[in-house]
Amino acid sequence: MIEIDGAFGEGGGQIVRSSLTLALATGQPVRIFNIRAGRKKPGLLRQHLTSLQAAARVGNARVEGAAPGSREIRFWPGPVTGGTYHFSVGSAGSTTLVLQTILPVLLTADAPSNVVIEGGTHNPFAPPFPYLDRTFIPLINRLGPQVSLTLHRPGFFPAGGGKLEVAVEPAVTLGRLELTERGDVQSIRATVIVASLPRHIAERELKVLGRQLDLRPGQLQIHEETRSHGPGNIVLVEIEMEELTEVVTGFGERGKPAERVARDAAREANEFLEAEVPIGQHLADQLLLPLALGSGGVYLTGPLTPHTETNIDVIRTFTGCGITTETTPEGTIRVEIAPGG
Repeated sequence: MIEIDGAFGEGGGQIVRSSLTLALATGQPVRIFNIRAGRKKPGLLRQHLTSLQAAARVGNARVEGAAPGSREIRFWPGPVTGGTYHFSVGSAGSTTLVLQTILPVLLTADAPSNVVIEGGTHNPFAPPFPYLDRTFIPLINRLGPQVSLTLHRPGFFPAGGGKLEVAVEPAVTLGRLELTERGDVQSIRATVIVASLPRHIAERELKVLGRQLDLRPGQLQIHEETRSHGPGNIVLVEIEMEELTEVVTGFGERGKPAERVARDAAREANEFLEAEVPIGQHLADQLLLPLALGSGGVYLTGPLTPHTETNIDVIRTFTGCGITTETTPEGTIRVEIAPGG
């Protein structure tokens, strides 16, 4: 049984999720202890528990320690089975993080899958639905499977109540991905979503985005969402390049001025553009698992986050995968994944 200290490295829920994915993919049982030990609320929160339950369902696994607040779990995986699944986080906890726990193994499952997950879909500190739909999933589809996402209802923090659906046509194996050049920027668009909030919030945010990203009126859009269970505000900056599309996000929150929300998103977008790399810091982390479980790949990105470095360590613990990171003369980071290396 593989032993994973949940307090090492970044020390968050990603260690649990990646360990579950890798246990399913490799058939190796795992014990995870000190789960989120350094967090304000240590142990499994609702979204982590739902990820564990989802992994157990799709992987026919036996589990010990599956309870709210649990700081240690044991997980014995069985065969991964495609099929129809429905999971509910029961709060505003992230549906997209639950999906990212099970999606890598469903990509090569024995049958197609249809998965519905209810909870938060537009969460701070998690990939929101538009990011998965426009940035992550198109690259996954280039590996061979065919994955499509549907947003039935958005769920903003803290109300939650969102609902997404994913359909997966699996592939026999996952292909290789090489993204070492960004290519020209084709377009930049900014969209502000507001739900049960005054329109002037979106107008103020777009004014800042237009000024700081040098966007024209035709590149600025407001979407007033009517399907959500509670108020919400998210800023999306969509940067379409030759090889892929990067989506930079910013979230409104109580007490944070609209101008600051937009300014923070614009700064992150400009930093990405100035770095001239194809892969942003979040995508650099999220691509590791599917590439390690497939035919590998190579990509250029900026400085690696502690999140990404921890994820690399977890992957190395479970697999014979060789992951190398090298600083180029231009100061970018070249990440190469060699399965079984």
